Amino acid sequence: MIPPKFQLLALLAFAVAMFFLENQIQKLEESRGKLERAIARHEVREIEQRHTQGGLREREAPSAADSEDVVVIYNRVPKTASTSFTNIAYDLCGKNHYHVLHINTTKNNPVMSMQDQVRFVKNVTEWREMKPAIYHGHVSFLDFTKFGVKKKPIYINVIRDPIERLVSYYYFLRFGDDYRPGLRRRKQGDKKTFDECVSAGGSDCAPEKLWLQIPFFCGHYSECWNVGSHWALEQAKYNLVNEYLLVGVTEELEDFVMMLEAALPRFFRGATELYRTGKKSHLRKTSEKKPPTKESIAKLQQSAIWKMENEFYEFALEQFQFVRAHAVREKDGELYLLAQNFFYEKIYPKTN
Repeated sequence: MIPPKFQLLALLAFAVAMFFLENQIQKLEESRGKLERAIARHEVREIEQRHTQGGLREREAPSAADSEDVVVIYNRVPKTASTSFTNIAYDLCGKNHYHVLHINTTKNNPVMSMQDQVRFVKNVTEWREMKPAIYHGHVSFLDFTKFGVKKKPIYINVIRDPIERLVSYYYFLRFGDDYRPGLRRRKQGDKKTFDECVSAGGSDCAPEKLWLQIPFFCGHYSECWNVGSHWALEQAKYNLVNEYLLVGVTEELEDFVMMLEAALPRFFRGATELYRTGKKSHLRKTSEKKPPTKESIAKLQQSAIWKMENEFYEFALEQFQFVRAHAVREKDGELYLLAQNFFYEKIYPKTN
């Protein structure tokens, strides 16, 4: 028999040993738990990092691609300073690294056939070697959504006082301009002035010739080209507001150029300076143009066609001036763009 004294000591030793073992086991469990948590945190960080990098690549790649996957269409109306403005785009394309393409339609027909519409939409959307790009030409508005296109091109345009535009076009057909002075024009040799044409009731100065800016904005619907159509007028207004980024007026071309530079710097960076201080190679003037008399103007203004075209012009002018009033200010005779007038606040959740 073991003496009680030794039994007590054995029990104490056993208790101490068990306590020590339990303590060591607890420490090992805690260490294992810490190790497992550390491994888990590491794995989470790796996963988050992969997701972050993948997300950045996904965001950056489309962002870089999106900056290049941009097409601007300028479906220019004849004799609205369209060549003058287009030459600015040509002057800047090398410096700003984009393409400019002229849409040359047979006999300057502004209405494309259905098959040509399909071809054109396909070219604009899929011709990646030509992006970013500005397409320009005397073509009426074309709705890309009809062809199932998800990303539409950006439309811009310039319009002009309808009588001023018609007078310019009348003399252009007879005398050309200073841009290509040697080119023979369709009515070359006809010395009749615009006033004489109006007085004689000639076809080249008839009110029906005013019907051009409305159908250009109305588009490829048959009703657009029915002279005097009220539906066409309303459709042109709708398209101007909803389908065009910006529509300027010939009489305020510099403001239009400045606002485009602010809205589309990818294309028009440097356009305002070029317009103001360049060699004016972009300017184009019709030769031998004589202002019409008040009598000729009054006679044209009696027509319902002029009233509709003028209503559309006034509508476009009011819209342009509204946009300009919120974007541009004048100081000491110089125009300048307003600085950013909004900021973000109360951003949640808060980050550490």
